[in-house]
Amino acid sequence: MIEESLELLRTLTCLVFLMYSSWTDYKTREVTNKVWIFFAPIGFALTLAELLLYNSPDLLTYALCFGLTAGFAILLFYVGGFGGADAKALMCLALALPFYPQKLLAPVTLEVSPISRSFFPIAVFSNSVLFAAFTAVVMLFYNIFWRIRTHEKLFEEDLKNESIGKKILVLVTGYKVSVNKLKEKWHVYPMEDIERNAENKPKRKLVLIPKDEGRTEIVERIDEGVKNNTIPDRIWATPGLPMLIFILAGLITALVIGDIVWIFIRFILR
Repeated sequence: MIEESLELLRTLTCLVFLMYSSWTDYKTREVTNKVWIFFAPIGFALTLAELLLYNSPDLLTYALCFGLTAGFAILLFYVGGFGGADAKALMCLALALPFYPQKLLAPVTLEVSPISRSFFPIAVFSNSVLFAAFTAVVMLFYNIFWRIRTHEKLFEEDLKNESIGKKILVLVTGYKVSVNKLKEKWHVYPMEDIERNAENKPKRKLVLIPKDEGRTEIVERIDEGVKNNTIPDRIWATPGLPMLIFILAGLITALVIGDIVWIFIRFILR
């Protein structure tokens, strides 16, 4: 009973902290470091206690799981694929729930993948990526219906020279907004910027990886271009998607259904 209770506490700890951080990420696009300061030691203490009492041979696997997860999260952060809070959430998850809680739960598919058994945070991450990828499909259909409804061009003449690859990425990650909306909604990032060409004339360009740094200056340049009638009022922008919500969804799915990627691979190979 004690072992099951510790597993339950670890699972609930992850759910509670990720629910709170997802909510604050959605509301403010920021998560205070106090969340991780409490989450990490609680998760570590509960997991270490359980392993020392009941599964000491798994201590090495636990260390390996945390090391791989932390390295992966830090790498994603430095290449721009993750925010700081997302990386910390994944590392805390590795401390608190490194292995699927098989003594507490069983997925409805009865499929506990090898990755979930030893590297559960990686299974959670792969699930979360699938949820995030689904938003690309939603965004693409939104832009197609917008084009049909408004009869306006998706890419005006001054963007026609941009590569097809860039245009596709913009279509699945962004949508068109007015400059006023861009100024009002701080969590919406412009996917365009204005630069000067050799003749010192303003020229639009697509920006595929918007960042907080320089956002204000880009919005000011775009606003000036709209006021000078050098660019249209509606430009491409992307919402700052709260990845922590996808991580939470990935965790719940991994607990209830399992590792979606593994289930799909097993289905294909049968």
